[in-house]
Amino acid sequence: MTDWFYADTTHARRGPVPATELLRLYQARQIDDRTLVWRDGLAEWVPLDAVRGEFASAASPAPAASEWTLEALAPAEANVEGAPAPGDAWRPVTESAHTTAVAPAGATASASPYAPPTAPVAGAAAVVRGGPVFYAGFWKRVAAYLIDGLVVGIIGMVIGGIALAVLGGILAVGGSGSAGSIGFVLVQVLSNLLSIAIGALYYAWFHASNMMATPGKMAVGIKVVRANGERISLLRGIGRYFSTILSALILMIGFLMIVFTERRQSLHDIICDTVVVDKWAFTDRPDLQHDGLGTVAIVVLAIFGALFGLGLVAIVAALLFASM
Repeated sequence: MTDWFYADTTHARRGPVPATELLRLYQARQIDDRTLVWRDGLAEWVPLDAVRGEFASAASPAPAASEWTLEALAPAEANVEGAPAPGDAWRPVTESAHTTAVAPAGATASASPYAPPTAPVAGAAAVVRGGPVFYAGFWKRVAAYLIDGLVVGIIGMVIGGIALAVLGGILAVGGSGSAGSIGFVLVQVLSNLLSIAIGALYYAWFHASNMMATPGKMAVGIKVVRANGERISLLRGIGRYFSTILSALILMIGFLMIVFTERRQSLHDIICDTVVVDKWAFTDRPDLQHDGLGTVAIVVLAIFGALFGLGLVAIVAALLFASM
């Protein structure tokens, strides 16, 4: 008989219990379809609704289909006090003050053969596959890049200004002539290397974090993940950043590929096996995804579009004035 663990309304781990007991708790409405459960053989905690087919033989007679749907519960009973609201990102803890059994002195946490893996429980939200996935379009990604470019530019100016001021002071003490020319070249090289390093760390760290998105992407509601929905590693994030340079070097064709590829992948996405998706993709609430630009993206594009237009007008006016 398979033993199960489940998360109670306080997010504490309970179990092991047999399938019949889990079914009894469900029918008593002490747990529901959103309750996270785990058994030996599952890679991570999953909602009860995802594995309810395994309980068909646990009931005699088997429960009606309506008993397994959240809609069949009375509204007042479906929202049990202390239960998370639908869509809340939460995971059960592996240790809790609510645990009644106390391990004897000298016992280790791995003594129970039923202990589920701790990494998926304590880490980021689980990847939920099988639902629809909305891939981020070209203009939404442009809006995110504009925000991130502004943030990286400000960070680069502050850090670069300090570093170059220190280096410039050191070179100024060193003398003039050929030494000054060499110093100027060193300053330019350092400035370029510093700019690349800041960009690489910024994009790679945010994309590899639990948010899976830079501030710009978070603002417009998108994230970067592996093709299977998993979070990317820091090393892959660094590789993806340098791949964007390649996308730009070939006349920006690498970025324009977003418009023509099936999953709206750019060249650097294809190289690094990544996709840019809605922030609710690969979660337990895929219904919250939307394929439109969104308010933030529209506002950002409008502001930068207006600034770009004003810049063109200023350039044309300067050329006309110079030709007079």
